[in-house]
Amino acid sequence: MKKSELQPAAGLLSPANPFKSHRFYESTLNDAALNSLIDLLIDMQPGQQLPSERELTQILNVSRNTLRDRIGRLESMGALSRKERQGTFYTGVQAEQTSDVLILSLMFQQMTLESLISVRHALERQAAIEACVNSTPESLAELDASIEAMKNTEDGKELLEADASFHRALFAASDSPALLFFSRMLHSVLKGTLKHLTLEQDFETMRRVHTAVLDALKTRDPQAVTEAIDTHFDWLRELRSIERAAQEV
Repeated sequence: MKKSELQPAAGLLSPANPFKSHRFYESTLNDAALNSLIDLLIDMQPGQQLPSERELTQILNVSRNTLRDRIGRLESMGALSRKERQGTFYTGVQAEQTSDVLILSLMFQQMTLESLISVRHALERQAAIEACVNSTPESLAELDASIEAMKNTEDGKELLEADASFHRALFAASDSPALLFFSRMLHSVLKGTLKHLTLEQDFETMRRVHTAVLDALKTRDPQAVTEAIDTHFDWLRELRSIERAAQEV
């Protein structure tokens, strides 16, 4: 990797940066070393190895102690990973890592699972609306495949796996990086919201509510898809209530 290929782009200092009012962004304005390191990472791919410390001190024009301190800060946030005898790697802040912080926040703030389901409901409604505009034949085919998987099984676990596949495909169909990120972050927290399907008719209801979402997407009708998503989550809350009642017996 040539030094000339890794020059910081100074993008964080751009007046047009939409995050410039955030405290973390503001702190980088007063920290040239951190700003330069972040700008260097922006053009890297997750899994890519950073140059050696000696090379980075030259590229960023900082001391080795300063470099190690800034790398440590980004490592604590999950953006970098240092491996003994291998070097430092850019990992990016992945949605799955952020979910760990979310769970800790839930514990401290005493949030309920139901409040997170409401957040997921809002995200999914927006994803469906955007999918009405942005979905492609390929993304609709992915949704179709998930529906077929639901129809071709009588196994509760397989049905829930098809459900998860459908919702991943729905967010992908929205073509929104932000919605995709937050859906992945919430997925690991909400995974297993339903431990099992409590009633025999739940199998058919699951197929029906998901098919309604897909049918609305195919006609690109935002109002219909919104109503279908709302119906889906009303049903989910009903199942959650049944499961909670069963656990209290």
